[in-house]
Amino acid sequence: MHTAIINITNLRLRTFIGFNQEEREKKQDVVINIEIHYPADAECLFHDEVGHALNYKTITKAVIAKVEEGHFLLLEKLVADILTECHQHPDVSYAKVKVDKPHALRFADSVSLTLEWRKPM
Repeated sequence: MHTAIINITNLRLRTFIGFNQEEREKKQDVVINIEIHYPADAECLFHDEVGHALNYKTITKAVIAKVEEGHFLLLEKLVADILTECHQHPDVSYAKVKVDKPHALRFADSVSLTLEWRKPM
């Protein structure tokens, strides 16, 4: 069995993130990076069977809806909610989500937070 690794890189979305008054009234940019591991079987690898692959488009659509429709006080909550969307499929064995909040600090390009999830053995 092979481990397939899906990477979704620099997904740029807008959401309400933060607890200051201005942050609660105006959407801000966030940049999302996702890594998802799942077992790729022979049907997927050698026979090109779509039904045996993890559908990253479905995951991405769920993440987009969660982020764009949400209101978050903490970056931790936003990242945790995205991570939950990423490991809903029973075949996912590992997921990692990093969210950058550009221009959150005056002299920094961004502030980011990363969370990981691993399927219990």
